[in-house]
Amino acid sequence: MLIPKPIFRTGIGQDSHRFLPEDSTKPCLVGGVIFDGVPGLDADSDGDVVYHALCNAISSLSGVPILGGIARELCGKNGITDSRVYLEEALRTLGAQKIVHVALSIEGMRPHFEKRIGQMKQSIAAVLHIQPTMVGITATSGDGLTDFGCGDGLQCFCILSTVE
Repeated sequence: MLIPKPIFRTGIGQDSHRFLPEDSTKPCLVGGVIFDGVPGLDADSDGDVVYHALCNAISSLSGVPILGGIARELCGKNGITDSRVYLEEALRTLGAQKIVHVALSIEGMRPHFEKRIGQMKQSIAAVLHIQPTMVGITATSGDGLTDFGCGDGLQCFCILSTVE
């Protein structure tokens, strides 16, 4: 009897947003965690660059346009701006694929992520229905070499691995 071999796939996603003006009251949400003392991100949604990068990585696996399609429809028709809802919808497009690891790299001068990475891992893992140990997060200031490194916004890259 032939035993089917597992099929491994990898998706990549990226997202970036500029910060709103300093006097903005919109919260800064990154990886499902609110960061005080930093203005929110300029976006039709909550602007969570981590959740958006995850959506884009899932899009690269499923071929379904999440942010340009599903999220735009949810935002336009129903006024839903919660990126967690977009990410939950994106997960439905994976079918039989199971997430086995997520790697995230965030670039920005602010906020400082070191003390909150554990909370971010918990938040991301809860949405993806995986263990926090399956989520890797790195953060860099970018040393002022890009707009993100100069403090104008945030950028996130995501690599998402699945098995079927």
